[in-house]
Amino acid sequence: MTQEKDLNASNGYIMLFVFLLLFFGSIIGFIILSNAWFILGIIISLFILPGLILVNPNGSRVLLLFGDYKGTVKKNGLFWVNPFYTKKKISLRARNFDSERLKVNDKLGNPVMISTILVWRVRDTYKASFDVDNYENFVVVQTDAAVRKLASLYPYDNFADEGLDEDITLRSSVNEVSDALEKELEERLHIAGIEVLEARIGYLAYANEIASAMLKRQQATAIVAARHKIVQGAVGMVEMALHQLSEKNLVDLDAERRAAMVSNLMVVLCSDKDATPVVNAGTLNH
Repeated sequence: MTQEKDLNASNGYIMLFVFLLLFFGSIIGFIILSNAWFILGIIISLFILPGLILVNPNGSRVLLLFGDYKGTVKKNGLFWVNPFYTKKKISLRARNFDSERLKVNDKLGNPVMISTILVWRVRDTYKASFDVDNYENFVVVQTDAAVRKLASLYPYDNFADEGLDEDITLRSSVNEVSDALEKELEERLHIAGIEVLEARIGYLAYANEIASAMLKRQQATAIVAARHKIVQGAVGMVEMALHQLSEKNLVDLDAERRAAMVSNLMVVLCSDKDATPVVNAGTLNH
């Protein structure tokens, strides 16, 4: 036997009625008639009682007879089985697992703090019971191992300014990373009969020792990108201003004055502070 087998147990309500009838009937008969044979009825009724099992919704009972797997009862209700069966209760409900925050190195070697949220449930009670020692602990250990492997496959973020432009990153590619994590966990937990319902990154950040440096780097990258946009816009505005001045013949500028005007406009447009105008009260020649 290498996989789960459904076991059809007897109706427990009938056996419960037989137990009550035999137990109390034997006691009453022994008291009234003082016949020792009624003691045998009490013993038989007590033998019936351990065979009663109750299976709740999304629950199961794994049954063994002296170490031999006989099957699993998954139907809800009250049942009766061989009293000599060993009965192990396994929940089939969906469970949440929020892993601890692990310090791992990403693809670029940067230390990051990462954790995952896993939603799982037992699919095969035989594998969960007999193929692994403790299936709940197995889920914890394999989840940590999967997260460590996942973090080493992708960088935390893109560094396009250094020529490291990755298609998938831990920070921006949430869906792709989650799909890869879910697939990795399914492969690892299949041996324990565990079904992975959902796997998501719950926490992601740089480790404390490099968090401040990476924050400054991100700020510097944002400032450079903003300056780049400002310069592009300023060049376009200066070009438009010179074109309109020339087209409407408002002023005749030689090369030197054109260069001075371009310089002044670029300073005004690209400066992060308000410009202070200086009024020229003279003429264009002095």
